[in-house]
This record gives sequence, C-alpha cells and structure tokens, in this order.
Amino acid sequence: MFNKGQMAGLMKQAQAMQDNLKKAQAELADVEVQGQSGSGLVKITMTCKNDVRRVEIDQSLMGDDKEMLEDLVAAAFNDAVRNAESTSEAKLGKITAGMPGMGGMKLPF
Repeated sequence: MFNKGQMAGLMKQAQAMQDNLKKAQAELADVEVQGQSGSGLVKITMTCKNDVRRVEIDQSLMGDDKEMLEDLVAAAFNDAVRNAESTSEAKLGKITAGMPGMGGMKLPF
C-alpha cells in the first residue's frame, strides 16, 4: 500500500495543509462580507467567523411597521451568513484541493 517514504511524505503534506488551514481560518476572522434585504434597505456586515460588525437600516424603515423591519433584519442576517459560508468554503477549498482523498470531505474545523 504505502512504503515508509510515501507515508512520511504524506504526513509532511498533511501537516503543511493543517498549518495552511489554521492560517486561513485566522485570516477569515478579518474578512468581512455583507448581507442585505429589502433592495439594500437593511445591510448586515459581518466577518466570516460570524461576528457582526455593522447593522445599517435605511431611515425610511424607521416608521411604525416593526414586524416588517424585524423580518428584513433577519433576512439580511441570513444572507450575510450564507455569504460568509461561501467565502469560507472557497478560501479553505483552495487549500484542500491538492490533497488526495480530500475532495468533498468535510473537515471538523
């Protein structure tokens, strides 16, 4: 199956990938994405680690329709989470793309 040299090479490659993944995850903490709803009337800015940095609500929504505003905030937040997930998957996918047997495998971190 594997000889000693191949196994050592594979282990070295796995360690390098793990180091690269840790670095990429740390970088994702600073990458900001935005979600929006209501044609941009509500915007949520968050990091790829799901830390909300900013909530912007257009002044025109500050009327008396509280339920609609709550729905728009929830929709903008969900959009931001989806954008954070796809950005994270794209960045981390580049790192795991070259490893044999890693295609499509979900990593525990």
